[in-house]
Amino acid sequence: MTERTEGKDRPQVLHLGKEDAVEVTRVLCEAFAEYPVMRHVLGPGGPDYRQRLDTLVHMFVMARVYREETLLGVPHGTGLGAAALVSVPDGSGSPPAFAAFRETVWEKLGPEPRARYEALGDAWSGFRVEVPHLHLNMIGVVPPCQGLGFGRALLEHVHRMSREDETSQGVTLTTEVPSNVPLYEHFGYEVRWHGHGRKAPGLESWGLFRPDERA
Repeated sequence: MTERTEGKDRPQVLHLGKEDAVEVTRVLCEAFAEYPVMRHVLGPGGPDYRQRLDTLVHMFVMARVYREETLLGVPHGTGLGAAALVSVPDGSGSPPAFAAFRETVWEKLGPEPRARYEALGDAWSGFRVEVPHLHLNMIGVVPPCQGLGFGRALLEHVHRMSREDETSQGVTLTTEVPSNVPLYEHFGYEVRWHGHGRKAPGLESWGLFRPDERA
């Protein structure tokens, strides 16, 4: 872990590496255990749901590792209390090593979850923002740490990353929880005219963009 101090009385945000992938996966699995996208992709729950969730979320984490993108975390106790994944949507595609890793994941999860996930990816492509930006793929706080400012610290850190990146003009994210929309709007995000729709039966999605102040 590489430490970065956010302020004397503020939660610290760490830039993490491959060695932290398992811990980041644990945090995001706890935060997203009942998230609509996970339930939709993985299908009906069962005794192996948490194991399958771990497999799926670990793929999302390793995508950032293989693409040399950003893993963030807020320390709590001996591990992390919150984590976030950030990517750069530049159309460059996946490196061969990740493509091979991803195939092993879909072999474990099966063709139906893969088809549902890829259909969502096609649907989300309609939320594209046509300026260079960062994308906040996932941000999650474990239940015992909610209300401690960890999520705010991660959001503000990502916003600063975008401002300090001369090639970025803002941050995008998606959410499938209606109550999250006003929360993100409070932090300066906007739902664009094409950024809301039903992406699958019972799954509604919002695409939001937060332009940098300097943009």
